[in-house]
Amino acid sequence: MDLDQLPQILGYVAAISLQILILHAMRNGAWRKFPFVFLYVVVDLITNLVEIKPNLTADTMTAAAKHNWFMLYWWNERVIQATLLLLVISLIYRASAHLRSRRALMAILICGSILYALVSLALHYDPEVTTGKWMTRWSRDMNFCIAILDLMLWATLIRIREKDQRILMISGALGLQFTAGAIGQGLRDLSHNLTTMAAVMIVGANLACLYIWWSAFRVKVRAGKAHLVHS
Repeated sequence: MDLDQLPQILGYVAAISLQILILHAMRNGAWRKFPFVFLYVVVDLITNLVEIKPNLTADTMTAAAKHNWFMLYWWNERVIQATLLLLVISLIYRASAHLRSRRALMAILICGSILYALVSLALHYDPEVTTGKWMTRWSRDMNFCIAILDLMLWATLIRIREKDQRILMISGALGLQFTAGAIGQGLRDLSHNLTTMAAVMIVGANLACLYIWWSAFRVKVRAGKAHLVHS
C-alpha cells in the first residue's frame, strides 16, 4: 500500500463505517419517517464502495480506463446532488406541515430548483474542456442552491413552537456539508494547487455530517418532548 494513499483509505473507512452505523440506527422505524435520508445514505454508501478501487488505482490505469473512471465519478456526483436535493425538499415538506400554502411552496421549490440546475448546467457545460472542469462549477452551484434551501428549512424549523431536535440536527449537519462543498469546489476551480485542500475540506465536512446524523438517529425522541434521550 502506498503511504500517500493512507488518508484516502482512512477517509473511505470512516465514511463507510458511519454510513453503516446510520443505516443500523435507522432500522427501528426511523427510515420510514426519513426515507430520503435513508435513500441518500444508501446511495452514498454504494458510490463509495464502487469508487474505492478505481480511485486508489487511478495512477496505474490506462488512459481509457482513467477516462471511464472520471466519467463514473462525475455521474455519481450527479446522482448524489439529485438525491441531496430531494432530501432537503422532503425535509422542508415535513417541516412546513403547519403552512396553508404548503403545496404552492413545494411547487415553487421543486420547479425553481430544477430550473436553477438546468440553467447552471447550460451555463457551465463546455465540450471543449474536460468534464471535470465544468462539472466542478455545476457541483459548486448545486451545493450553493441546496445550502440556500437548507437555510429555508432551518428558518422554518425555528418558527415552529415544538422543536424537532432530530430534524434540526439533520439540517444543521447538511448546512455544514453544503457550505464546505461549495467552498471546496470553488477552490478546485480557482487553482489545481488547491485540490488537496479542497478535498480535505469536503471529506471532513462529509464525515462531520455523517457523525451528527448517527448521533441523531442513535437516540430516541420522547413523544411530545423537544429533547433527545439516549437509548
